[in-house]
Amino acid sequence: MSFRELAHQYIDGEWLTGNGSWDIIDFNPYDGEKLCSVTVATADEVDLAYRAAERAQREWAVAHPYERGRILSGAERVVAERADDIVEMLIDELGGTRFRAEYEVRGVRALLREAAAQALGSAARLLPAAADGKENRLYRLPVGVIGVVSAYNFPFLVTMKSVAPALALGNAAVVKPHQNAPVAGGTLVADIFREAGLPAGLLNVTITDSAEIGDGFIEHPVPKVIVFTGSERVGRHVAARAAGLFKRTVLELGGASALVVLDDADMGHAVRAAVHSRFLYQGQVSLAANRVLVDRSVAEEFTGRFTEEVAALTTGDPRDPDVSIGPVISGFQADAITALVDEAVAQGATALVRSATRGNLVGPAVLTGLPEDSPLLKQEVFGPLALLVPFDGEDDAVRLLDGSPGGLSGAVHTADTERGVRFARRTRSGMFHVNEVTGLEDPLDAFGGEKMSGMGRLNGEAAVDAFTTWRWVSIQHGRTLFPF
Repeated sequence: MSFRELAHQYIDGEWLTGNGSWDIIDFNPYDGEKLCSVTVATADEVDLAYRAAERAQREWAVAHPYERGRILSGAERVVAERADDIVEMLIDELGGTRFRAEYEVRGVRALLREAAAQALGSAARLLPAAADGKENRLYRLPVGVIGVVSAYNFPFLVTMKSVAPALALGNAAVVKPHQNAPVAGGTLVADIFREAGLPAGLLNVTITDSAEIGDGFIEHPVPKVIVFTGSERVGRHVAARAAGLFKRTVLELGGASALVVLDDADMGHAVRAAVHSRFLYQGQVSLAANRVLVDRSVAEEFTGRFTEEVAALTTGDPRDPDVSIGPVISGFQADAITALVDEAVAQGATALVRSATRGNLVGPAVLTGLPEDSPLLKQEVFGPLALLVPFDGEDDAVRLLDGSPGGLSGAVHTADTERGVRFARRTRSGMFHVNEVTGLEDPLDAFGGEKMSGMGRLNGEAAVDAFTTWRWVSIQHGRTLFPF
């Protein structure tokens, strides 16, 4: 389907026009072409979506696991068959390169395969009882309906990361995609499941904004779990509103992640990993290496090779196979990143690489010499800006690494694998990788952060924990003697 065909609300199996008073305009961030417009959903339509999910979920919860698995496997086949078209849509809507779009599609297919297997997983446990004649069973049951607030960076993958396992485990879902990715993060996902044969009502998409519905998406009485991907500031608000209503939350917030280069690292490999970790999708990735921490004993060599690699990166049309860096998502974002670089240089930082900004095209920049108390070292920067920071030994590296309020991901490079593992275990990050990039995805491994980078985990067993609840059922086979 085209952007215009997908530019609708999707509620209870129907493509509908929103009844809001304004439209969300979906632009190609590279050339400014209008892809489509969507009239926003009102609070009434959000209610319709949640009520449809609630009705459909009752029957889905008791559907045979093989039926749920069949639908998830069917969705994976749909993605495989439509992969080329989906890649084109991701390039147009998000401004990323073909490599980035193909990576996202592969990730979604892996998630769907894992979700199909989860549908067939164990649903109960038999536990020993403290008394004779007693039997204890623990049943895993779906929570009911989940609400998913998606992000614009890797929106296809981010939305599917919640929707696929939630459906596989017997839940229904309502998705509110980001305004900059209403198709990739919302209606495209719905259309894939529609084609796979998912019953109406189990997956709904409401394209809207808090300016129209306030906190209605979070506070609605139907959803039992809210999954939010976005900024720490909004995440705090989501967590507070949900907690007051005894809803679970899974929050994937800002990263400010770092890649650490120890004194014995393979320098060539570390440089390539650092460039990829920082500049994939223009740095608009919560897992991106905002900071590159380098042992002072090898800092000169690393810096020379790193800046040479970064300076060679090309900025331009993401469809050009020779282009490494496409546009950032909006003019607002382009101005914000340019201002950050200008401000840092004005305050004494040294620009080892500094490129021009043309519209939404922000060229790569590398800064060093920032004071340790610089706010820039502690915040997430969604753009092609790398910060080089020297350190003196592992203890100093851990101190600098954990000096950030975030703790999502990271990487360490060393010739000694076990040294790297020991280093990773000292950090306060939810995910850490040895001799790799900072941004890894695996459908089996727990995905999530520590500190201000979020709460909860997704993928694999973590997704089962997020989207199911335990029910204890005891059976007395004999007769209990009661005291009165």
